[in-house]
Amino acid sequence: MKALGIILAGGHSNRMRELSNKRAIPAMPVGGSYRSIDFSLSSMSNSHIQKVAVLTQFNARSLNEHLSSSKWWDFGRKQGGLFVFTPTLTTTNSYWYRGTADALYQNIQWLKECHEPYVIIASGDGVYKLDFTKVLEYHIAKRADITIVCTECKGDDVTRFGILKMNSEARVEDFEEKPMSTTSNLISTGIYIVRRRQLIEMLEQCADDDRYDLVKDIFIRYKNTKRIFGYKIDTYWRNIATVEAYYQTNMDFLKPEVRNYFFNEYPEIYSKIDDLPPAKYNPGNKVKNSLISSGCIINGHVENSILFKDVYVGNNCVIKNSIVLNNVYLGDNTHIENCIVESRGTIGANSYYCGEDGIRIVIEKDERYAI
Repeated sequence: MKALGIILAGGHSNRMRELSNKRAIPAMPVGGSYRSIDFSLSSMSNSHIQKVAVLTQFNARSLNEHLSSSKWWDFGRKQGGLFVFTPTLTTTNSYWYRGTADALYQNIQWLKECHEPYVIIASGDGVYKLDFTKVLEYHIAKRADITIVCTECKGDDVTRFGILKMNSEARVEDFEEKPMSTTSNLISTGIYIVRRRQLIEMLEQCADDDRYDLVKDIFIRYKNTKRIFGYKIDTYWRNIATVEAYYQTNMDFLKPEVRNYFFNEYPEIYSKIDDLPPAKYNPGNKVKNSLISSGCIINGHVENSILFKDVYVGNNCVIKNSIVLNNVYLGDNTHIENCIVESRGTIGANSYYCGEDGIRIVIEKDERYAI
């Protein structure tokens, strides 16, 4: 494919509360066995994009570890490959990434050394499948300067997204980033296509003007002078950058149509594989409408919940409408309801946690490894 991919995975959102204290949002577990960034990487791999760069910054340790081998997404080629770029101190620059445009500008030399005529830019916190080949064909057919992949917002707070207004030819007439109020429900998915040489020119101009944001300082700034078109999708797409959205996205995987779409339908979603045994269900367990990942041991009652890898559920435990992240030990007689249990925790026996006024985040120290 005559395009290279860039995934922006360095941002931080306070709306994730304690969940982002030890990991980047693109590294958040999703759907029992994936990380959020797997969906963007898999879509690019399935679209035969051979060269992909991931820009990381905030709490990037677990994300960088997840990306340590490119073979899981089939980027381990002699031509192309997977590149992970972090902020670097140089003789001319001592800043962290000050925004999405600045992150691209600090790696502009890589863009200049590439030969692909187009660039596909995506965020690392979206859950979706997308054939970028069709988007690029649309971009070329429209003779667009910039193409923005968009969708109709369903159930989310639209004011946390970029809002688009298009005419009958799908040309963008108005573009606002996170407005206070709006009458439109057409939102940007954070996926863009632009010609590589044009992107380099706009990034250099943006840097000269001391501007740092890709959307506000480039796309919106040029909305009246560049040919910007929207590419509307009607397939599943969710952003997980808030606790509520993260919880609901995972709960969506309990719906048969969503689960079948991501688990069974082509193209596949790829992720790093851990060598864990199958889940074990001991006598007396009761599991209903739940996703149980590899390495789990179930002794209690699990209902409408997602248990990620290597979770131990003790005797007489009750887990309802909850998400339990990787490597958690739940002691006997524990009750968890409407909660997200942080990874690598030990929940003592006879504990009770319930999110009565929203989603409760449960964080406990892992006593199994204490000295």
